[in-house]
Amino acid sequence: MSIFRKLSWYFRLEWRRYLVGVIGLLLTALIAIIPPRIIGNMVDGIHGQTMTGRVLAMDLLFVTLAALAQYTTRYIWRNAIWGGAARLEQLLRNRLFNHFMQMDRVFYQKYRTGDLMAHATNDLEAVQRVAGGGILQFADAIITGGTTLIAMMALIDWRLTLLAIVPFPFLAVISWYLGQKIHRAFGESQAAFSRLNNKAQESISGIKVIKALGQDDADVADFDSQVDRTIEINRHVNRLDSMFDPAITLIISISYVATIVLGGLFVTHNVITIGNLVSFISYLAMMVWPMFAVGMLFNTMERGNASYDRVMELLAQKTHIIDQTNGIQTRPSGTLSYHVQQFDYPDNAGASLKRIDFELPAGHTLGIVGRVGAGKSTIMKLILREFDNYTGEIDFGGHPIKDYALDSYLPAIGYVPQESFLFSSNIFENIRFARPEATQAQVEAAAAKSDLAGQIAKLPAGYDTEVGEEGISLSGGQRQRLAIARALLINPELLILDDALSAVDAETEAEILENLKAERANKTTIISAHRLSSVMNADEILVLDQGAVVERGTHEQLMAAHGWYQRMFEQQQLETQVKGGISDGR
Repeated sequence: MSIFRKLSWYFRLEWRRYLVGVIGLLLTALIAIIPPRIIGNMVDGIHGQTMTGRVLAMDLLFVTLAALAQYTTRYIWRNAIWGGAARLEQLLRNRLFNHFMQMDRVFYQKYRTGDLMAHATNDLEAVQRVAGGGILQFADAIITGGTTLIAMMALIDWRLTLLAIVPFPFLAVISWYLGQKIHRAFGESQAAFSRLNNKAQESISGIKVIKALGQDDADVADFDSQVDRTIEINRHVNRLDSMFDPAITLIISISYVATIVLGGLFVTHNVITIGNLVSFISYLAMMVWPMFAVGMLFNTMERGNASYDRVMELLAQKTHIIDQTNGIQTRPSGTLSYHVQQFDYPDNAGASLKRIDFELPAGHTLGIVGRVGAGKSTIMKLILREFDNYTGEIDFGGHPIKDYALDSYLPAIGYVPQESFLFSSNIFENIRFARPEATQAQVEAAAAKSDLAGQIAKLPAGYDTEVGEEGISLSGGQRQRLAIARALLINPELLILDDALSAVDAETEAEILENLKAERANKTTIISAHRLSSVMNADEILVLDQGAVVERGTHEQLMAAHGWYQRMFEQQQLETQVKGGISDGR
């Protein structure tokens, strides 16, 4: 019964709805007592040859009226109880989704997408069944079972009733024993479903890589193996679950046998009439559903209990990024001051950043370069407040970025990573995603600044072209330029291009950078890149190595220093010339 205690907050919230449902169930159970009693009287009338046409007509009328009344009361309780279950599912889905929106990168590194989807589907459905079927089974077992037992004792014979219910305590023992086992088994079943969901999600997302590397058969075999393991775990759950119905059938059968034997003796000794025995057997038949409801109740509760615990475990996770309730509500602008003494990724030994210091006045551009893994993207993540556990301070517009309300701070930043996420919509909707009120002219202007407008014009559907899931119908360069257009559309105070020009050619890169220079004369820009031509016109360039600044200055100063920057720049220029020569030769 612990799941009902865990959901008590919701039942208190919706007590009126559930009160109406329980009253509807009670009325249904009380009305259900009437037809068996009338049928018993009809049997006695027929047996005693006292039945008249008028009495028969009245009995049939009462049975019909009882059926209509049951139809009405059943509608009332079904609408109330199932409506309550749907309301609980809505609340939990919204609460879980909002929780996902508030969680930080650490959370998403811990939980995989397929696992989160399993919690948001299977687990919530199991909890919803507790508030619907569980309440029905619980109330019906007590109300229908209780009213039927009272009718059997009060209207027929209490001794016969006691004999019929002697086997029932064994059902409670069996339900308790199997319920504990089902709780553990269903928890394992839900975990197996999460793993299978993860596998399916990863395989579908990475289908191009799987096919390109010729791993189709191996991936299918791995998926089949996980399906087999999941099925085996579910078979164990089903084996436990299937023990309920035979136990209930056995107990009811024993009750029937005892009723027929003792009831037959009572009839022959004129203790009860044959009509009473018929009514009693009808009442006993009405006890079948409450008995099955008890078995189903334990199943529903244990499944819901395991799922509720899994959902609550997710909701108990806390974000490491604290949004100040009374934070600064104004949009940040001005100088970006970055002074981080040290930053370590969670659960990652070694310093990821060490002694990073720079001042970036409004209207200036900062370039950040270095080897793969040098810490370029990490600098951006701290500015974006994906992590706050660093030693030092980052100020924007004269205030620490942690003092801003996130809803005011983040919209002032336009962030374009190397691999931007595109939604399964058209080009127009993807560009204006961060600014839904943007007009067609504004979207086209943003596309022009990212050098994408010309290519969109060549598409048959233009801006209405569907990009496919995650932008699969577009090239890598088109996806990057679309993401840049999306960032430019919000006119950010700070634009961050995190290797966002890697998929475009040198000519397109130059065109985009020239547009940005003209567009963002009074705005701040940070460009992280592997191709040094992307940053050569920046006001200052930082060269990173193992999380620390090893060189800094303008392009001319770094070339004169004859360090890593100078060697890499000349190497890239040579590669460009060689490629150009090969292309000309063709």
